[in-house]
Amino acid sequence: MKLIIAMIQPHKLPDVKKALYSIDVFKMTVTNALGCGQQKGFSETYRGVIHEVNLLKKLRLDIAVNEDFVQPTIDAIIKGVKTGKIGDGKIFVLDLHECIRIRTGDRGHKAIG
Repeated sequence: MKLIIAMIQPHKLPDVKKALYSIDVFKMTVTNALGCGQQKGFSETYRGVIHEVNLLKKLRLDIAVNEDFVQPTIDAIIKGVKTGKIGDGKIFVLDLHECIRIRTGDRGHKAIG
């Protein structure tokens, strides 16, 4: 079992969801986040005052998958997000030691579904 965390541009969420649904991955958690990487933010002028915007809006996707869905899930996220420009995002893959479905008490692979 793995936990896949993807940091993506907010406007790319519909494309990512479409790509994930096409490989039968429907379960995910989406969270608003702020962050910066190579982009380092930007400057804008408002009423004559320069503002440095260092933290940009991002979305964090958390997707728990069984081993056979890891690479297809990564490929689907990349397919939905990739533009080839700075700011496309990052994907992190972590080992998931335990998963428990609260409603039924199922554990492990069965709990992920």
